[in-house]
Amino acid sequence: MSVLAGHYDPAFKEIAEIFEESFAAGRERGAALAVTVDGRLVVDVWGGTRDEEQSQPWERNTVVNVFSATKAVAALCAHHLAERGLLDLNAPVVTYWPEFGAAGKEEVTVSQLLDHSAGLPALREPLPPGTLFNWTAMTDALAAEEPWWEPGTRHGYHVVTFGFLVGEVLRRADGRSVRDLVRDEIAAPLGIDLFIGLPERLSEQAAYLPPTEPPTAAQMEAPAARALMDPTSMAARAFTNPADLVEPGLVNTQRWRQADIPASNGHANARALATMYGVLAAGGTVEGVHLLQQTVDTLARERVSGVDAVLFAPTRFSLGFMLPNELRPYSPGDRVFGHPGAGGALGFCDLDARMAFGYTPNRTVTTLHGADPRWTPLTTALYGCL
Repeated sequence: MSVLAGHYDPAFKEIAEIFEESFAAGRERGAALAVTVDGRLVVDVWGGTRDEEQSQPWERNTVVNVFSATKAVAALCAHHLAERGLLDLNAPVVTYWPEFGAAGKEEVTVSQLLDHSAGLPALREPLPPGTLFNWTAMTDALAAEEPWWEPGTRHGYHVVTFGFLVGEVLRRADGRSVRDLVRDEIAAPLGIDLFIGLPERLSEQAAYLPPTEPPTAAQMEAPAARALMDPTSMAARAFTNPADLVEPGLVNTQRWRQADIPASNGHANARALATMYGVLAAGGTVEGVHLLQQTVDTLARERVSGVDAVLFAPTRFSLGFMLPNELRPYSPGDRVFGHPGAGGALGFCDLDARMAFGYTPNRTVTTLHGADPRWTPLTTALYGCL
């Protein structure tokens, strides 16, 4: 008997079968997988369990924390506002957020926030517990912070600061929080389960996340792992300051789920990611819903590349999206953009194939370098089905 629920087009049977085999092999606990082509949902399947005791089945509307895949959602909001004339991506940040100009940041542009070249991946001074949930405290600290490098001269992954930096610019330009922009401009028009700040009434839809499985001994030899062992390093601060970021079990609390942390606490299912990216893969408009109308091609255009100052491996970014790279090789396509999340979540689209992919597991695996071991069998099968 199949362990999967949902449906798929027979032409995509192979990817559905590989996904199903992952459960039998113990690689999955609970997860969902979705694919769109030309805006049409051709794979929408899910299986496994969603609770701590592994007694409740994963359901059609189950959502899970997708961690950094959230960054792409915030970035899409920026592009959406730019097309409406409310935000100039090439303008200095101080155009919208005057206080940001402190400590030599007067010329930092909105685009440099989006492509991780602004030099603000971490905060130097340790912040007290609870600061992660205080929007004003986080944005005030970032406004006062001195860049770790001359903005625009290199790039480094803005692990958590990305969401507050981009989010504050969006708030100043439009008046709405990222939470409300996502709801109003993406989730509601598309009818998808996509949230930054999960409403309390939907808390039962959220899957439990077991403790992240540690990296292997071989992975601990990666340069990033060595850097993280020094608590005073820029990389360690990027991942651990505020201290809330390393609080055990935080991701399963209502406080985390309901917060507005646009770099890392988005909740979605695979269908939501594939649908959102599917509109972009189809040119920005599907069935009268417009996410973007003119600038989709720019989302796949490389802005920065090379060794990442925070992750210590080659990465590539466009304006707000991670492009396939040595550290995260999630697609073989040429005009591809998307974003992975810690532990395995992944959403992306391939403009040439007019295809989008969403994958949302609750078994989170630490992969310090390379693809999550579950991605490659799925994406290889997917491209073989196209």
